[in-house]
Amino acid sequence: MAAVAGSPEVEVFSDELNHASLVDGLRLAKAAGARVQVYRHNDMAHLESLLQASPAKPTSRRLVITDTLFSMDGDYAPLARLAELRRAHGFLLAVDEAHATLVCGDRGAGAAEAAGVEGSVDLHLGTLSKAVGCSGGFLACSRAWKALLVAKARGQVFSTAMPVPMAAAASAALRVAREEPELRRRLWRHVGVLSGALGVPSRSPILPVVVGAEARALRLADDLWRAGFHVPAIRPPTVPPGTSRLRISLSAAHSDADVVALVRALQGQGLAGASAAARL
Repeated sequence: MAAVAGSPEVEVFSDELNHASLVDGLRLAKAAGARVQVYRHNDMAHLESLLQASPAKPTSRRLVITDTLFSMDGDYAPLARLAELRRAHGFLLAVDEAHATLVCGDRGAGAAEAAGVEGSVDLHLGTLSKAVGCSGGFLACSRAWKALLVAKARGQVFSTAMPVPMAAAASAALRVAREEPELRRRLWRHVGVLSGALGVPSRSPILPVVVGAEARALRLADDLWRAGFHVPAIRPPTVPPGTSRLRISLSAAHSDADVVALVRALQGQGLAGASAAARL
């Protein structure tokens, strides 16, 4: 972010629920002179009002950045609308596909692919630590952007190269995802089963169960751990007070039996409907 936006000639518009890593990157950009405005979560009317109040100038650049799949609520950025706003207002669009890579889209290319707006995205950010199962990250961009970042991104210039075994493992994971699309289908089948049991829309493999009080979230997480399920409690300051939750993250590595057992455990805690559990 400091390399892309670290200039007084750059204005950045950031979703208020973007990941902390983006927020920290924008702090570096702001220290270098960038102007940063935060729009209400997924509120495209608010974003457009900010864009209209700060029109583009020949010597300036405007950048909108958002997660595509938000990590705490499991909801998506309105990418189709963002693409429309990009055409209307002429900004650069950067998206963080950390939780959508290999999960969303027919090819697993992410939420932008699923929304049909890949061509409207200027910078695709992602991580290798989620579905890819490794560590590190990536940025997919034009050759011109690559040349700029290779020269100016301090975190890249003054870091060491990714270890070869990690690069090989990431490459192998991408090959598996391409050659075995049934893994992605299995994941979404799990999402459908669990979201149906919880009575929530089938949106993503991140399913939050908001329970309110921090103490209750911790107790429920501990009970589920004792029952054999790692369902972490998310509490302030990660989420606002009063919205502590259990964060369920599904994987293609889970079996159908795993998901059924989790539903029954949640039902035992009063978190899934008894009728839903009985149908399984």
